[in-house]
Amino acid sequence: MDLAFIPSPSVGVVHLGPIPLRGYAFCIIIGVFFAVWLGNRRWIRRGGRSGTVADIAVWAVPFGLVGGRLYHVITTPEPYFGENGHPLDAFKVWEGGLGIWGAVALGALGAWIACRRRGIPMPAYADAVAPGLALAQAIGRWGNWFNQELYGKPTDLPWALEISSDPAIGRIAGTYHPTFLYESLWCVGVALLVIWADKRFRLGHGRAFALYVAAYCAGRAWIEYMRIDTAHHILGLRLNVWTALIGLVLAVAYMVVSAKRAPGREEIVEPGALEERAAQEAAAEQGTAAGTGTDTDTEAAEGGEVTLRKPADRTPRTPRTPKKPGEKASERAAGSGTGSDKKS
Repeated sequence: MDLAFIPSPSVGVVHLGPIPLRGYAFCIIIGVFFAVWLGNRRWIRRGGRSGTVADIAVWAVPFGLVGGRLYHVITTPEPYFGENGHPLDAFKVWEGGLGIWGAVALGALGAWIACRRRGIPMPAYADAVAPGLALAQAIGRWGNWFNQELYGKPTDLPWALEISSDPAIGRIAGTYHPTFLYESLWCVGVALLVIWADKRFRLGHGRAFALYVAAYCAGRAWIEYMRIDTAHHILGLRLNVWTALIGLVLAVAYMVVSAKRAPGREEIVEPGALEERAAQEAAAEQGTAAGTGTDTDTEAAEGGEVTLRKPADRTPRTPRTPKKPGEKASERAAGSGTGSDKKS
């Protein structure tokens, strides 16, 4: 008797009126959001402009979705083009079936096109988004949980995944290894590893991205070996195991060769970004200095003792004639006029 297990959702889609809200699609969307958010922060720290990562993602994400679906359909053609297959189902991405290898490959092509249009070195961009991609995969894997797919061998471990029966697709009820969870946790570890190594060794020229590929492939090889869903085998190993091993070797080789040919990190990752940032900082400093002077005067007027003095009147005044005892004002004025006539 199983005392503990991870339950699977009874449904993978909720309808909001005529609009279906699918858990698989939500996981992908949330993963893309976090990948762009983290990639943007890292790109700015490396000297790029804010928003560039999102602009390039507009190209990379659609290419990646198409590539992921193509890889799945090509390597698993039976449900679509085999006996009793339905070719139009190949377009139903929301039902699951995205190969990460095709997604990364074609997504990289879309990113390369966008980078080339902007004059941005593709390796620098790949380094910035590498941990975000791993984080996106960690979130996206929960879409398999909503669809009750890609689980491992039967087990009675406390963290076993409960799967319900579905005779239409040959799914047998039971508790299985939650390989989606294993891969999700592994991808979180990959993201943290890349962030740490990038800070520690200042990885550049595509080496942070290569580390992500190598670390992910190392985990995917043993996780893939646990899965029991239908797959093609070569020399007794699943196709994706071979793909992971080849990716691991190529990524490590790239890191070694790149470190010798281009050590360090790129000084400039986006043309004009550093100059633009310097101009913005200078303008901000000038605004701060001007604001500080104004604030000082205001504070003095509000909190200090301020004495307002009327400006002195500098107009020459006519000397007053001393008043004699018993003399009237009219006589004094007349006498003053007489004196003036004598002087003239």
